[in-house]
Amino acid sequence: MSTGGRLTTHVLDTTHGRPGAGIAVTLYRVEAEQRIWVLDARTNADGRCDVPLLAGETMKPGCYELVFKVGAYFRALGVALDEPAFLDVIPIRFAISAAEQHYHVPLLVSPYGYSTYRGS
Repeated sequence: MSTGGRLTTHVLDTTHGRPGAGIAVTLYRVEAEQRIWVLDARTNADGRCDVPLLAGETMKPGCYELVFKVGAYFRALGVALDEPAFLDVIPIRFAISAAEQHYHVPLLVSPYGYSTYRGS
């Protein structure tokens, strides 16, 4: 039975005012405070993943964590970062309560700050 819901993300590079292209993203399901790997993805030229991270049968209620490897992204652009970088890997933990809905988790990021929200 397909739920019709889906999980998507995208990254906006607020330092350069453009999509965060080529950022490695890992999705985990969190059960009893243990992270269980679900998938690895990479953002495309528009800062989005090419397909939903969860959809249909894989879209289930629960706690999840998206991990964005932004340090490698900024280093590849030639941004001078402290070592270790202030923000190297950004985890965002969130919950899906209604599997039939669209959950969009955007990341707005610079080398020294980020924000996220439940988008549409």
